[in-house]
Amino acid sequence: MRGDAVSTIEIRWHGRGGQGVVTANEILAGAALKEGKFIKAFPEFGPERMGAPIRAFARISDEPIMVHSQVYFPDVVLIIDATLLKAGKVVEGLKEGGALIANFPDEKSKLIQAVGRSENVYAVNATKIAIEEIGRPMTNTAMLGALIKVTNVVSIDTIIEETRNKMSGKLSKDVVEKNLRAIKRAYEEVQ
Repeated sequence: MRGDAVSTIEIRWHGRGGQGVVTANEILAGAALKEGKFIKAFPEFGPERMGAPIRAFARISDEPIMVHSQVYFPDVVLIIDATLLKAGKVVEGLKEGGALIANFPDEKSKLIQAVGRSENVYAVNATKIAIEEIGRPMTNTAMLGALIKVTNVVSIDTIIEETRNKMSGKLSKDVVEKNLRAIKRAYEEVQ
């Protein structure tokens, strides 16, 4: 999706409180920084409670970033929680030719129908991957794998390294390794 001519990519995440949207965005930002890119990454919270819809934004560029607002016209929209598709606003502002990547349990054709567009629509069953690899439905790291496969905004190796660094010390080595497997698997399974 991302060509060499594009120097900035804008990403908007949609999820719910407690699903790791902010953490995934921070890992992405850290990986971009490791690769020498300029970044702006921040969340937007409403009523801060578990399960409330939240968004996070990231701008990643080869040049300094002068824009300090939320991302209104993203190149990529990531949907961590498929129930948010019913709200309809998740694809609002998505640039023409932009990519939509959703944690979606059904066939890709059903996702295309749900979002009303077919160009650059990608589905990955991140919930299934998370349950099988991590042991619970924490889909944020799997969605990172899908994002990297679709956009190549940073390398998979850098995402793996940054995830390991971010999670080590906070989580057991076993849980960290499970999250790394979820990233790699979603990278392979996104369609």
